[in-house]
Amino acid sequence: QVQLVESGGGMVQAGGSLRLSCAASGRALNSYIMGWFRQAPGKEREFVGTVRWSTGITYYGDSVKGRFTISRDYAKNTVYLQMNSLKPEDTAVYYCAAAARLSAVRTLTDPREYDYWGQGTQVTVSS
Repeated sequence: QVQLVESGGGMVQAGGSLRLSCAASGRALNSYIMGWFRQAPGKEREFVGTVRWSTGITYYGDSVKGRFTISRDYAKNTVYLQMNSLKPEDTAVYYCAAAARLSAVRTLTDPREYDYWGQGTQVTVSS
């Protein structure tokens, strides 16, 4: 089992920045891909980005490419989502997830591929 706890959400004005954290516990993450997703009211869960824990290789969705960055801290067993140049359309509940896969990070864009999920953290961007 992997437990994931997100934090760092909040309210920010358009153009601002936030950094979300996802603290993992329960298992070593060396064989895991960590993903970030978001879900706005009335919409399906949307892929944001992924990172392979062991190599740091990342892949991003088109809507956030160039604005969001995923990183990880081995010592803290934590994955981060740095969000810059935020837009009102980025408003959503953000979730981190973990998948024990050997696949390339760019292939894990479907939330159904993930085995573990955090509880989510709300991000609200005002115009």
